[in-house]
Amino acid sequence: MTHPTASTHPTLAFIGGGNMATAILGGLVRSGTPGANLIVLDPNAEQRVRLERDFGVRTLAAADATLAEADAVVWAVKPQSFKDAAAPCAPFVGGAMHLSVMAGIRSDAIAQATGSDRVVRSMPNTPALIGQGISGLYARPAVSAAERAQVESLLAPTGDVVWVEREVDLDAVTALSGSGPAYVFYFIEAMVAAAERMGLTAEQGKQLALATFGGATELARRSDDTPATLRERVTSKGGTTYAALTTLQARGVQDSFIAAMLAAQARARELGDEFGR
Repeated sequence: MTHPTASTHPTLAFIGGGNMATAILGGLVRSGTPGANLIVLDPNAEQRVRLERDFGVRTLAAADATLAEADAVVWAVKPQSFKDAAAPCAPFVGGAMHLSVMAGIRSDAIAQATGSDRVVRSMPNTPALIGQGISGLYARPAVSAAERAQVESLLAPTGDVVWVEREVDLDAVTALSGSGPAYVFYFIEAMVAAAERMGLTAEQGKQLALATFGGATELARRSDDTPATLRERVTSKGGTTYAALTTLQARGVQDSFIAAMLAAQARARELGDEFGR
């Protein structure tokens, strides 16, 4: 069922109007989705006013029959708030496809809470807010190919997507890319600190570090060579890069980094056990 003013655009309902929902909404509006086709449920009055002003969407302070118009529902509330948020929505959203951008809430819990087995889970990351993110996606068997394509269109404004075949693999996605921006920021912090110890200013260190991460990432993206090959090309034996990398190796940095991501994966699984059943 679509809204009377809708043309070929589906009607979408967002439960929660925070940062990730805003990133998706902004992209949809910029790509031509009418605001009348977008419904946002958020109890925060200031948030509703902002969303109405910025995107021309319809907003709700509480669940009502308006939600029954939605072809798809995007869940963008905090994981610990999901059950309380879903209960009043359930009578109206059983016929919709559901996309979750919540961490940890498993698809079984979403299907049970909403009455719909057509559920896609997404694990985005914060660069999605500037259109440079990546999301891991898992679809339950009831989700059609057309609905998978719709999800990809919904998330296109936030960056790239990667589908996984097993829901458990979203814990690995969480560890790699979901938490990943923090790892990058951590290394940038270290580079800035090193710059200051070597006599540069913090601003110079930041400029050099950001350009290095950005440039190296883009080079790796464009190259057909593996990261290992690219690394080897700039590591002359006895040179400066060699001195740095052998120090990292001697101190077990790579092993520690891998261990850190395995710890993040384990914690993602624990959070799923806590909130997602």
